[in-house]
Amino acid sequence: MDGRADQGSALPPQTYGEDEIVTAGHQFFGSVSGGLASVVERAFSQFGEPNGYILGEEGSGAFVAGARFGEGHLYTRNAGTHKIFWQGPSVGWDFGGDGARTMMLVYDLPSIEAIYNRFLGVNGSAYLVGGVGMTVLTNHDIVVVPVRAGVGARLGINMGYLKFTDKPTWNPF
Repeated sequence: MDGRADQGSALPPQTYGEDEIVTAGHQFFGSVSGGLASVVERAFSQFGEPNGYILGEEGSGAFVAGARFGEGHLYTRNAGTHKIFWQGPSVGWDFGGDGARTMMLVYDLPSIEAIYNRFLGVNGSAYLVGGVGMTVLTNHDIVVVPVRAGVGARLGINMGYLKFTDKPTWNPF
């Protein structure tokens, strides 16, 4: 089921429970998911239950300015599953590169079309070899919380955005 027949319709307020998200995360992240439960618990305590989530993979790199590219699937209760891509630039005191499996919790998504926008946020990273982290991105009332389990070497803090699209692109802007 790809859900594309009715992309513009409003999503009912059905949400995913914390146990469902943690189970999906453990299945997706596998052995790297040690800190996943605590990160998801923190997101649920701040934002409640999401009405969608994205599972995917991404790569990023930075030397003061950077870029991030990823792809995955957006899961919703009643609008189906949708292939999704994301990319975005960043700037800040940020150095290194990483590859990550990513779960993004999506809050207050009114329709599938509403995800195809830019979501602004601040990201901080400090790890050598691997780590789990959470970021908060917003666009009006929609909140996207990427939870990343990555490998690589990264240190810094940056400001940037992610742009979600239904087709891949190499243009991070």
